[in-house]
Amino acid sequence: MEDSKLLVWLEKEVAKRDVAGELSLDKPDPLLVATKYHDCYISVICALFAYGNAALIVRFLQGLDFSLLDASEDKITSSLSKSYYRFQNSKDVIAIFIALRRAKQESSLEDIFLQGYQKEHDVLDGLASLITALEKFYSYESRGYRFLLGKAPDKKSKSTYKRWNMFLRWMVRKDSLDLGLWENVDKKDLLMPLDTHTFQVSRKLGLLKRKSYDLKAVIELTQKLKEFDKNDPIKYDFALYRIGQEGFDL
Repeated sequence: MEDSKLLVWLEKEVAKRDVAGELSLDKPDPLLVATKYHDCYISVICALFAYGNAALIVRFLQGLDFSLLDASEDKITSSLSKSYYRFQNSKDVIAIFIALRRAKQESSLEDIFLQGYQKEHDVLDGLASLITALEKFYSYESRGYRFLLGKAPDKKSKSTYKRWNMFLRWMVRKDSLDLGLWENVDKKDLLMPLDTHTFQVSRKLGLLKRKSYDLKAVIELTQKLKEFDKNDPIKYDFALYRIGQEGFDL
């Protein structure tokens, strides 16, 4: 498809899906839970657990007591002693709640992110600052927790940081879906929250040539989408994701 025709089609898909009805139990998405609270600490939990079956993700998130983020650490530990999700056991779930509780008492997630981001307006630097801070707030290590939190990005990183980039989309963009809770990060600097759906769809549409599912693919796709909207390239993310999820015949 020619770029001009592809742009028209994508803009229609974005407009069609930029409605609250796109988030429901019939169309499950972790953002459904995040929009209920409009809180960045709850949102980051929703984003980090956003892997696997969407319906199961939402069911798990709906079963969490997010008021624990303001409770004592003893209360967090006892209340979440039976909570688990796929690769994360109860200790991993407890760990992220305690880390975020301590972060909440010390600073704001946006301020921590800005410490890295504002140097060169690079969201990967911001994520490195955020992940490193959470590690320091609560020193805990396991395979499940490392998968959940990820490693701080550097120039050699191969991870797509899909869940973290999705969290940033929620925080920075503002429309009928995204929350727009952060005011000091420019949406033009965001990176594509690339998952397997958007990766496959983007390749079929000719938006992405890279065959490897990695950070270089994220950057390539983001740069391509900037040709369509240089100030808000990630606005196409949700539409591309849904197109792939719904199995459109492309």
